[in-house]
Amino acid sequence: MRFGTDGLRGVAGAELTPEVALALGRAAARVLGTGKWFVGRDPRRSGALLSAALVAGLAAEGAEVADLGVLPTPGVAFWAEAEGAPAAVVSASHNPFADNGIKLFGPGGRKLSDDVERRIEAELHAGATLRSGADLGTVAPFDGGRRYGDHLVGTLEGRGLTGLRVVVDTAHGAAAGLGPAVLRRLGCDVAAVLGDEPDGVNINAGCGSTQLGPLAEAVVATGADVGIALDGDADRCLAVDHRGQVVDGDQLLALLALDLRARGRLDRDTVVVTVMSNLGLHLAMAEAGVHLETTAVGDRYVLDRMEEGGFALGGEQSGHVILRRLATTGDGLLSALHVLDVMHRSGRPLADLAGVVQRLPQVLLNVRVAGSAREALAASDAVAAAVAAVEADLGDHGRVLLRPSGTEPLVRVMVEAPTQDRAVAAARCIAAAVEAVLA
Repeated sequence: MRFGTDGLRGVAGAELTPEVALALGRAAARVLGTGKWFVGRDPRRSGALLSAALVAGLAAEGAEVADLGVLPTPGVAFWAEAEGAPAAVVSASHNPFADNGIKLFGPGGRKLSDDVERRIEAELHAGATLRSGADLGTVAPFDGGRRYGDHLVGTLEGRGLTGLRVVVDTAHGAAAGLGPAVLRRLGCDVAAVLGDEPDGVNINAGCGSTQLGPLAEAVVATGADVGIALDGDADRCLAVDHRGQVVDGDQLLALLALDLRARGRLDRDTVVVTVMSNLGLHLAMAEAGVHLETTAVGDRYVLDRMEEGGFALGGEQSGHVILRRLATTGDGLLSALHVLDVMHRSGRPLADLAGVVQRLPQVLLNVRVAGSAREALAASDAVAAAVAAVEADLGDHGRVLLRPSGTEPLVRVMVEAPTQDRAVAAARCIAAAVEAVLA
């Protein structure tokens, strides 16, 4: 297997096997070091199996493993930063339960560079020196949830959220217990909790940040001020306003950006986003005098640019939001708390705060392909011609993005246009060209 956009990912037991996890643990220890490691996972059924294999590989190379058990991905990154140690998370994030993945963090909680990933891939196929006796590493359980929760609460600098009525959906995932507990500690009236009974197979199933319908219904039914939706490993957050309307990652970034700037905390008046961000965000931030830096899709690339430029805020439309002064990766709970904090301090409803971004209709079509989509797309004159024709038709009033998925055998066709009908027609035109060449 090879690293994709966000670590290794595949069907657990078929593509991502215990043997692969064991080999990855050994390879990662040889590249990143055999000192202390932190390992966590989400609650999907294959998590304990693959985590055990990964931990065995690390310990076989002499590593001292602190087994965090079920903990959100950003919680594992928190411990890597706090202890200056590498870490790993067994999770497929927002994917269905049958999938799983392994994400690695370098010492200090940063995602790995392409160069380091290539070194680990090379070690997967290298012979390992067998250890025995006192040369083997250790494995011990480690309760990391309480201090991580303390960290989240502490980022509000003593402020509370008393008076806000909230519904939270934890996607039957890693934050099922922690998320509602942190909200209550800060004084929120938690009107309802959805997706808080993980059984190993229900993670992300009809709930969480990928299925916002139940959350919207619960917000309206309970008269809540806001709904918060996390995904299976709680590294992303989306929201629903009091009317049941979805507030996406672009809108969350916009309201956080304007608040940080008003308080003198938006470094260089800049936010880092990806090519998937809606044109409406670009227009709103330009009007407000906020500069946007654009990267490839993936929070790793967002964070790299944030580090290079010394920027405080970045993220993705999907709900990955990075508050660089407070975390080393996207953190759904952290993002939620700071959105709620803006609401609480301003006294303004989420619908009003998010309304700064007027989203253009956006259509995303996935075309399943065989073989290497990247190379085939680059060589296809027919696809290039279809894209050029759509771009010429839309002019400055729309946008086209065509990219191979980094985690699945798909080509993603995204079109933004002044109307939904024009966006749908344009996306179908390009998807048809892709299918004719690659399907």
